[in-house]
Amino acid sequence: MKKFAVFAGAAFMSLAAMPALAQDDKEAAIKAGETIFAQCRACHQVGEKARNTVGPILNGLFGRKSGTIEGYNYSEANKNSGIVWDEKTFAEYIENPRAKIPGTKMAYAGLKDPKRIENLTAYLKSFDKDGKPAK
Repeated sequence: MKKFAVFAGAAFMSLAAMPALAQDDKEAAIKAGETIFAQCRACHQVGEKARNTVGPILNGLFGRKSGTIEGYNYSEANKNSGIVWDEKTFAEYIENPRAKIPGTKMAYAGLKDPKRIENLTAYLKSFDKDGKPAK
């Protein structure tokens, strides 16, 4: 009975730590994504003071229709793609932008590593449409 109590206690403690571990994993992914975003920063901005530059603002990207940020001059290909950005579509796009949207102006060879794409996605999802921390 004593062994069961020790085992049950250990199992409970492991389960209790899972949300904290998940939060730590999320924070680690966001931090890794921020590092990856450094290469995107040449053309894109995020955050409360973000503005369109060579590329559009990426605040609130997920759930947004492609080609709709006001004040950015999108290619006809982006405006007419019919894409609403989600994790899957973004992963396909960032891996090979010109294959996903032929005619896009985005001159980027692509991010091929799925883990890096996942981390970049976590970072971008950490901003709401106003550039504030997403809840």
